[in-house]
Amino acid sequence: MQNDGAGRQQRGHVLLIAGDAAVRRRAVQVAPSANLAALGVLPASALLNSHAPSDTTYLDGARDPNTVLMRLRAAAATPGPLLVYLSGRLTLDRRGQGLHLALAGTTASTVRYTALPWDWLGTELAARATGPTTVVLDLVADKSAWPVLQEYGSLPASPSAEVYGVVVPPAFAGGPHQVSAYTRHWIDQLRRSPTRPTNLQLHAFAVGAAALPPGTLVLPATRELSATAAQQAPQAPHMPHAPQEPAPDPRPHIHALATDGRHQEAATLAQAWEQHVLQTHGYTSPEATHWAEIRADLARMAGNYGSATRLWINAGHTRLGHQPPDAPEVLAAAAGALYCWTQLKDQAAARDSGPELVRLLRALPSLEPRLLRLTQQRLEVLEGAVAP
Repeated sequence: MQNDGAGRQQRGHVLLIAGDAAVRRRAVQVAPSANLAALGVLPASALLNSHAPSDTTYLDGARDPNTVLMRLRAAAATPGPLLVYLSGRLTLDRRGQGLHLALAGTTASTVRYTALPWDWLGTELAARATGPTTVVLDLVADKSAWPVLQEYGSLPASPSAEVYGVVVPPAFAGGPHQVSAYTRHWIDQLRRSPTRPTNLQLHAFAVGAAALPPGTLVLPATRELSATAAQQAPQAPHMPHAPQEPAPDPRPHIHALATDGRHQEAATLAQAWEQHVLQTHGYTSPEATHWAEIRADLARMAGNYGSATRLWINAGHTRLGHQPPDAPEVLAAAAGALYCWTQLKDQAAARDSGPELVRLLRALPSLEPRLLRLTQQRLEVLEGAVAP
């Protein structure tokens, strides 16, 4: 067993923290308990990327922030590698304007007393003397926290820690109780990869595969993501024809190109892979639909909201032919279509795609009724503008 400089045994620690579930109109956006349960079946050595002896602590259902603080402090004191995973709802102390992780029972009026101040995480991790530190986040921001996050443009944890994760915006409809997409793909990569990828590689794959809602805050910075993704698929920019099997997953590289402003390159590569998937799996296959959704999100990132709206609507209708209307992928497609349609400045384009969008939204019983009503009202205004 290895020792650190002070002669202490190198021992790792995994700290898994489930905050309060994020629920919108009775639709679950993130179920932290499900995420912890899924992570709990993985060996600590896989999570830590270390074979040092280690301990794992689960915090699910905690109501006292001081209890979480004590566990966090004990984990930070470990001399070996440390991984802290947090899932749940980010909220804001309206009085002090500080971000908090909502715990079980946290309400808007009790944030200061029942939620974990986000600053505590950074303070405790900054005090670590030895051992690599990794923080993985799978969070949803509520309406009070989201404007602050947009102002920050990030979610700092500690300068000495590697921070990876996603923060989903409050308008996302969500799906039934289950492991969220980002965490699920992180776990899948750990299980399937013959050699353990780096944390940044795991993050890049999870972001590329998760079909995240529009506007999701992705950590770390896109330039870091781009550099790693390029290493994962160095041949992708030079691929002149349809890709051949087997090949590295191209999605992280395509996503990185788009986030770096290279929209045409990203679109060209995505279209090549989509054609390959269509020929291999068929036009109505889940694989083909997934690539149509990737192209939709690339169009959104490029500001081409007309194309993005059409692609998201088509994807939603295709998924409805094979999946129930409350499936997360169906709801995510509808959310993408609605968001992009609301961003359309071209009234004619909005008017043309509006009826199909309404038809898609009407097919989703779990959708918030207000969204369908507002969509219909805008469409009526648009159609009235050209009435004789």
